[in-house]
Amino acid sequence: MLNKAYLYYHTIKYLQWQQIFYRIYYRFKRPNIKPLEYYKQVDSQEWRWEGPEFLEPSMLDANTFGFLNETHTISTTSDWNNPTLAKLWLYNLHYFDDLNARDSQTRYNQHEVLIKRWINENPACSGNGWEPYPLSLRIVNWVKWLSKQERKNETADASLQQQTEALGQQLEYHILGNHLFANAKALVFAGAYLKTPQTERFLDKGLKILEQQTKEQFLSDGGHFELSPMYHCILLNDLLELIELSYISGNAKLNAHLDQWTAVASKALTYLEGMTHPDGDISFFNDAAFGIAPPVEHIFSFAKRLGITHQPIEQGITTFEQSGYSRLQKDDRIILLDHGNVGPDYLPGHAHADTLSFEYSYKQQRIIVNSGTSMYGAGKERLRQRQTPAHSTVEFNQQSSSEVWDGFRVAKRAYGRLINASSSNESFSLKASHNGYKQLGNQNERGEHQRTLTLDEHALIIEDIFKRSSKKVDKKTCEGTIYFHFHPEVKIEKLNPHLVKLVIDSDTRVSNQKSMLIKTEDMIKVKEGTWHPYFGMSIPNKSIAVKMSKNSHITVIEFESEN
Repeated sequence: MLNKAYLYYHTIKYLQWQQIFYRIYYRFKRPNIKPLEYYKQVDSQEWRWEGPEFLEPSMLDANTFGFLNETHTISTTSDWNNPTLAKLWLYNLHYFDDLNARDSQTRYNQHEVLIKRWINENPACSGNGWEPYPLSLRIVNWVKWLSKQERKNETADASLQQQTEALGQQLEYHILGNHLFANAKALVFAGAYLKTPQTERFLDKGLKILEQQTKEQFLSDGGHFELSPMYHCILLNDLLELIELSYISGNAKLNAHLDQWTAVASKALTYLEGMTHPDGDISFFNDAAFGIAPPVEHIFSFAKRLGITHQPIEQGITTFEQSGYSRLQKDDRIILLDHGNVGPDYLPGHAHADTLSFEYSYKQQRIIVNSGTSMYGAGKERLRQRQTPAHSTVEFNQQSSSEVWDGFRVAKRAYGRLINASSSNESFSLKASHNGYKQLGNQNERGEHQRTLTLDEHALIIEDIFKRSSKKVDKKTCEGTIYFHFHPEVKIEKLNPHLVKLVIDSDTRVSNQKSMLIKTEDMIKVKEGTWHPYFGMSIPNKSIAVKMSKNSHITVIEFESEN
């Protein structure tokens, strides 16, 4: 009980006042909207959504849906809120993403029936579908779909008005971040599509929130402030869709925001390129997985179609100072290092205890990885995936660098900083630290983790130092464990207690580099693990753990060539 009170205190103390106020307010104030019949005279604008369709279909037949690597049948009214199904899966069901997935027009009849079913089987303000986040995503999807149809669907338009009214009464000020951005985007889409006395109210409210939140959420280096490459893609795509909406609707109020949105999107594209591996997909820092956000390739293609350019990433060191990430790029070798905070203090819900973790790719092949994300919600596996040992960094005193707990909470948290970035003709180097362990454990266990990465033509050298806060402690003792996780296509051969060979099990992504050697000062333990590239997916992989015998340790990864 005392421990739970401690966690709550160190979590709540960072929240903004409106998060606390609205969490209490919404417990007592429920949405109050009129019956569907009230909105039957709704009319709509005549523009047509022209945005790209990039999602794979999730509606497999009239009653069968596949999300997050799970397939279920929705055949009865109760199935929309089936308590045996995961909350996130049900959320995806209510998003209606299939309306705008690939070849959506070939499923027009199924979609029309599904919309009618949803209206009839989901009474106002009841169930998962009427919660503000699924409301937001569904409103946007319905607007896109309805705008493309040759004949009006008066019942769907009326329901859209009703849903937007419900959303407007429960905007997610208690969460903020990407949720509030999604709420505002939905208000803007509905306001630009519907022709009702309330239209201007929706539009004005949404645009006001977007103006505030775009400045708040997109940092000056282009990164989204929740520091998840996956959510960065989602929010950047939201910006691009708002720009597209401005063009096709011709709405003067939207057009007034075009300069701001375009400038932010340009920086965000540079950031995305910097956080992307050579295989064309996002890196795995904080909550991140493939298949949730729009693919990186789609985002750049969409931006190009809209005429948005960006500053490309070059060889050498690229540092995103405000976000706290750096990229080392030397020829075909790419290293991405997290030296930032876990996220905004008031919103670390998608944070992992992964400070000073890094990922490494050679050509198209990922070598060293973080473990990814396969689930949300509370539970042991969700917690394990957020804790420090699931990442390629160092755990001290058997504690994570930040106190992640429950499904989306963080109590005491690490603050990272980049100490130095240097380069020469032969090598690039990054030196960074975090203070997470200055706050955790007893006084004798506290200290700062400092990590230096040096990349040259022949090797990657990783130096880890634990700088103790107390000078009275026996410095010979150190409870530090260094973790390196490997992509499933990388196999491990242990040659001796201090030396392993990495063999790349791929014929296509690397041509002249088939193996590497990892040399350590302390003994290596090879472990079985799992990598989580998609929600609902766990792929066996290998990792190594090196228990530090003193307060500093050097790991050398030597690059071998076939020749």
